[in-house]
Amino acid sequence: MKEDTERMDDKGSLNRLAFSATVHCLTGCAIGEVLGLIIADALGWGNVASIVLAVVLAFFFGYSLTLVPLLRAEVALASAIPLAFAADTLSIAVMEIVDNAIMLVIPGAMDAGPLDLLFWGSLAVALAVAFVAAFPVNRYLVARGTGHAVVHEYHRGGHDDHGDQDHEGYEYYGGHGYDHQEHGRNR
Repeated sequence: MKEDTERMDDKGSLNRLAFSATVHCLTGCAIGEVLGLIIADALGWGNVASIVLAVVLAFFFGYSLTLVPLLRAEVALASAIPLAFAADTLSIAVMEIVDNAIMLVIPGAMDAGPLDLLFWGSLAVALAVAFVAAFPVNRYLVARGTGHAVVHEYHRGGHDDHGDQDHEGYEYYGGHGYDHQEHGRNR
């Protein structure tokens, strides 16, 4: 395993893929957080209900951002869902725990509405710190051949949109051969 990690570091792909996975996670989390907190504020909900809604929406949008490229690559839904769960669950969970903990400890952040600078400033700080917390998680997962390493090729435009040379090196991502039948896709 150490050799695989070193080989990916030599190419720079490990950190790039981990960074890309973390940006992906941040995007889904940010959409869910903003939407959830705005909806909860409009409905006059308290902190617990606001956080629950924001977390549910963060997972929904995070998984959706992974599922769409998989479905466009003609991966069957029954195969795409577990791939999305495997790619995103730990990263989103870490990001949501850190993000919401920070929002709770910043005085007044959870009481600020979407028209308040405190809301947006607190959320920006919380998401930035959550990004820093989730990056090593994604790097670890990618180095092990899990997380976004599993779905990476589908996020680059689809399975058939690249040449054979792009298959070279996928053993670095945990030996996943990406058998089309394994993922519920017919050639």
